[in-house]
Amino acid sequence: MMPIGQVIRKYRKMKNLTQEEMANRLGVTAPAVNKWENGNSLPDIMLLAPISRLLGISLDTLLSFREELTREEITDIIYQMNTLLREKPFEEAFRWAKKKLEQYPDCELLILEVAVMLHAEWKKHGSGGEGDRNPDIRDSDDRGYEELIHQWFARALESSDEQVRTIAASCLFDSYLDKGEYDKAEECLAFFSGQNPERKRKQAVLCCKTGRRDEAYKIYEELLFSMFQTVNLLFHSIYRMALQDKDMDKVQMLTEKRSKLADIFGMGEYYEVLPRHELAVAQKDVETTISTMQKMLASLSEIDSFNKSPLYGHMDFKKMREEFREQLREDILNAFRDEEVLGFLKGDSRWEDMVGSPNR
Repeated sequence: MMPIGQVIRKYRKMKNLTQEEMANRLGVTAPAVNKWENGNSLPDIMLLAPISRLLGISLDTLLSFREELTREEITDIIYQMNTLLREKPFEEAFRWAKKKLEQYPDCELLILEVAVMLHAEWKKHGSGGEGDRNPDIRDSDDRGYEELIHQWFARALESSDEQVRTIAASCLFDSYLDKGEYDKAEECLAFFSGQNPERKRKQAVLCCKTGRRDEAYKIYEELLFSMFQTVNLLFHSIYRMALQDKDMDKVQMLTEKRSKLADIFGMGEYYEVLPRHELAVAQKDVETTISTMQKMLASLSEIDSFNKSPLYGHMDFKKMREEFREQLREDILNAFRDEEVLGFLKGDSRWEDMVGSPNR
């Protein structure tokens, strides 16, 4: 439990009141307020209600404030609220949740989880969805449910935890989008890190809603293209682990998935063949290795064919210069000449004709 003096200091500062200003409004002296905040004395019981009104907090918050809740305690509160939402009217569950947040006003995770659950329920039953609840019902403080939920999300936006901020921003974004408040929705995107692909996805949704369809297409396509790089790298990392563990069934499965992935993302034949080539080399499969090498070299002229794919029709790709393409071809041939990796092909005339002298 946080001492009452610390609660008073915290909320006095949040209200931008000096000790003297607070004392004048309560009809006490500034030294008295100072003593409360330093824990040297307690306010008279008759002053508790005026203090809570002045600070804009409930008596529960003033007297029963706790700094932290454990994950288990938060889960238990959410479970109780979920039960209330199923078994009781929304108004009752909302008031119960509101009281809990007044009791634990600095527990960011509780604020977020309560707001997320109530927001989902409000959208389903309160704001024009199916159900028997009146969207115009106001809570005991004469503030709308949705307004309070938005305030809780706004508090979560101030969290030092990026995940808490992002979830709150996402919920607010969706709410503003539904109401056509596009400027407010766009402001929510600032709470997503620049590396978070969800920021770009939501930007595309917003572009689509506001008639900027070409921009939306381009963002979606950029996300797809970037996703191939990420997912392919993940598959390849798992493939290498499976290869080290000699789990050849898994290696085979991952190889086929990587090849299909390249096809699905419109990356072209070179990227479809590459996984099969890597597996053939690992298995020292002469025939498949030769075949995949031939296909890779033949497809080099179209290695950037993804820039012609209808999947990426709104993206701007730089045209690959011929000198770079030739350098890439030479680099691949040098890799094919590596006897340490491809020594099992030694003596095969097809390999020697393809790469020239391995030692040159």
